Amino acid sequence: MEINIRRAVKEDCPRLLELIKELALYEKAPDEVTVTLEHFEESGFGKNPVWWGFVAASPNPSKGGEEEIHGFALYYIRYSTWKGRRMYLEDIIVTEQMRGKKLGKLLFDRLIEEAKEKKFTGIVWQVLEWNEPAINFYKKYNASFDPEWINCSISV
Repeated sequence: MEINIRRAVKEDCPRLLELIKELALYEKAPDEVTVTLEHFEESGFGKNPVWWGFVAASPNPSKGGEEEIHGFALYYIRYSTWKGRRMYLEDIIVTEQMRGKKLGKLLFDRLIEEAKEKKFTGIVWQVLEWNEPAINFYKKYNASFDPEWINCSISV
């Protein structure tokens, strides 16, 4: 299967939001996705974008070769007073049907390439402690897992 890793464009947003909802279902939090399509598009492709991403897509023969998105990675820039500019990987998602076909690796490798091109000092992300497939995936990259920090958030 021919997989193309390319930058996300605004027209991808409806499909990306579908995949975000698929991830939320997998993470047992389907009601937590409250972002609207309009807000999502504006945040990535408006006057002052705050996120960037890559998609994993292939031609779909049953749709006349029309491109089908099977996964994506979304990141934004985080600043560490200790390390400088870093990539924060918000989500990396591959559809359930396409898992195990190396799409996650292709996306993650492209993120690493992007981080190097932009001279970020590293990539940081979170993974749920019960998500063994994701943890095992990240271990292949010799990722560090930090048990000392507690995640905090507030809604405003």
